[in-house]
Amino acid sequence: MNHWLVKSEPVKYSWEQFNKDGQTFWDGVRNYQARNNLKEMKKGDLVLFYHSNEGKHVVGVAKVVKEFYQDPTTSDPNWVVVDLAPVESLKNPVSLDQIKAEESLKDIALVRQGRLSVMPLKATEFDKILEMGS
Repeated sequence: MNHWLVKSEPVKYSWEQFNKDGQTFWDGVRNYQARNNLKEMKKGDLVLFYHSNEGKHVVGVAKVVKEFYQDPTTSDPNWVVVDLAPVESLKNPVSLDQIKAEESLKDIALVRQGRLSVMPLKATEFDKILEMGS
């Protein structure tokens, strides 16, 4: 199993809305590195959901329920989506400042490549963030 982090501005698509919807396709990715990460996601992979711009917190865990396919919001075949479903909310959202302060997380893409919207995490990094949020 692989582990990931996806970012969404809460005013555009929040964790609360995701939970109401129960499942969504992850669209709007227009960065090649983020797109390639979507293509690497496999059914069952776990995904941290991060509120960007406002809040700047990891707020929940989702899972990949359908692997990549053509983004239905564009006719450009270069762009893809995956389907995600919520798994659980974190008891305590984990802030970007907390992540930056944690030595074992200093190399994650959220810190090194702040603008990347879909990024891989090592299992140890994923587990550390979950631990911080419990």
